Amino acid sequence: MENVVRWSLVVSKETDISLRTYLARLGLKKGSLSKFVEEAVRWRVLDRVVTETKAANAGIAPSELDGIISEEVHSVRRDRFPRHARRP
Repeated sequence: MENVVRWSLVVSKETDISLRTYLARLGLKKGSLSKFVEEAVRWRVLDRVVTETKAANAGIAPSELDGIISEEVHSVRRDRFPRHARRP
């Protein structure tokens, strides 16, 4: 891992024992706890972003949303791959 940052976390004793027991059953070694926490945080952030995005777009008709998404995808493709951009 490059560009690491150290965190100080406080969790309940029960959570600590549960997680360490789980990781030990998997046979994971040093660094496993950090990797597990990082993966869990990434998934949780993604879940929150998806939930917030769905809530923000709840009032938009699916067909309108599909159009907006298609326009944005086309725009990104055009900007990143100018020679390969398809014309609408």
